Amino acid sequence: MKISSIGAPVALFAAAALTLSACAANETANPGTGASGTAAASTLAGKGASSMSAAQQKWIADYQAAHSGVTINYSPDGSGAGREAFISGAVQYAGSDRPFKDEELGKDKFGECTAESNALNLPIYVSPIAVIFNVDGVEELKLDPDTLAGIFAGTITKWNDPKIAATNDGVTLPDASITAVHRSDDSGTTNNFTDYLNQAAPKVWTEAASDTFPTAFGGEAAKGTSAVVDAVTTGKNTIGYADASAAKDLGHAQLKVGEQWLSPTAEAAAKIVDDSEVLPGRAEHDLALKLNRVSKDAYPAVLVSYALVCEIYKDANDAALVKGFIGYAASAEGQKAAAEAAGSAPLSSTMSAKVAAAIDSIK
Repeated sequence: MKISSIGAPVALFAAAALTLSACAANETANPGTGASGTAAASTLAGKGASSMSAAQQKWIADYQAAHSGVTINYSPDGSGAGREAFISGAVQYAGSDRPFKDEELGKDKFGECTAESNALNLPIYVSPIAVIFNVDGVEELKLDPDTLAGIFAGTITKWNDPKIAATNDGVTLPDASITAVHRSDDSGTTNNFTDYLNQAAPKVWTEAASDTFPTAFGGEAAKGTSAVVDAVTTGKNTIGYADASAAKDLGHAQLKVGEQWLSPTAEAAAKIVDDSEVLPGRAEHDLALKLNRVSKDAYPAVLVSYALVCEIYKDANDAALVKGFIGYAASAEGQKAAAEAAGSAPLSSTMSAKVAAAIDSIK
């Protein structure tokens, strides 16, 4: 199945260290900087998930156009790089395709936060992970969980394998070796994809969810979302995984959920968030989710990207900037803008209200 409408917003995505910024325009004052309505120039720095690069571009352009004196830079170097930068204090917020784990949390750990502050994980971007393919003569592809897991585990190595043929009646599959492309870097997309494989095909994919792809399974490695997409596009008889917003005009496999075959659409992806629960033992406004990958009618290979922020910032101006910008990204207007720019799934009204309350609590 070919889906082209969500690829265009990331035509410039291939830059390895893209820094997102737009000229400040005119209208409103820098939020939280005093009653006078004027403010010195302020800069907000973020780093992290490449999956939401298109959404970040749109949010930044919109927010800067409405807030003179504000400059926002976001470097899409990957979720792992974002978490490291936030911990070190190199940025005021980070983007990550997975929340901080319990063992990664703790007070006096995060550079821009006060000693008594922890980090909050706030979901702001929901998107399907497309299983992308480029196979000679194949326009549509259906893969059940065990078969998909076998392909990436390296136990299914030919495109005309009987297990692939069994779910693709009428499709002429080539007698060709499969090149399975995975991320080489520390990736939240990989974490979400391997979490899906583990939940949906535990007998085949016996590895737990991980930010790093198991190298023992072989395949071709590529650094970053754009490199995976490029490797699948320019390779022969390839398959990979990437945020749907970056998947361009490649084939997108349909995944089996129960007796249904679901495509990576925003509508199918959105259902999984409200069917999932917040991780137990977290702070009141920490919204880290344990995604339910076997939720009925929901496309299962989904990533939720989080804004990682401080409960309490050392600098009150940083707190105001983060509350203003992340508040816009999570708002109905910001979610609509991201959906139009990146094909993401807007947060539900229920989740939006929870995120808004969490943002209001930032100090």
